Amino acid sequence: MGLSKIDKEFFKTLKIKVMDEDYSIIQSKKFYPNAFANIKASEHYTVMVESKKINKKDVLNMAKDFKIIQFETVIPVNLIGFIAEIANTLAEENISILLLSSYSTDHIIVKKKDLAKTIKTLEKLGVKR
Repeated sequence: MGLSKIDKEFFKTLKIKVMDEDYSIIQSKKFYPNAFANIKASEHYTVMVESKKINKKDVLNMAKDFKIIQFETVIPVNLIGFIAEIANTLAEENISILLLSSYSTDHIIVKKKDLAKTIKTLEKLGVKR
């Protein structure tokens, strides 16, 4: 499988979906089976979960008011520069992101207050909603 470098035209093929729910990122004592994501650290879990599904007694630390944007286009695992272009473009607009990748697509996580600006910025790259 050869590597391929990002072509700016690729962004015009992308479609995003904003998940309806509001999310929080917590440091938890427990695994959340219905969470969007669980990441195991040595003594705790980092969990991205719908805010309404949090059990406060499990929470060690919490950041809230996030939205998840999912790229609905299959993104090749050998593509070079895709995330860099997204991250740099959003950084130029002072938008902080978190990133979560799966085998075939990526998700960017932004503060709820930055959602409209994030979508507008992605649309300038050619991404469709």
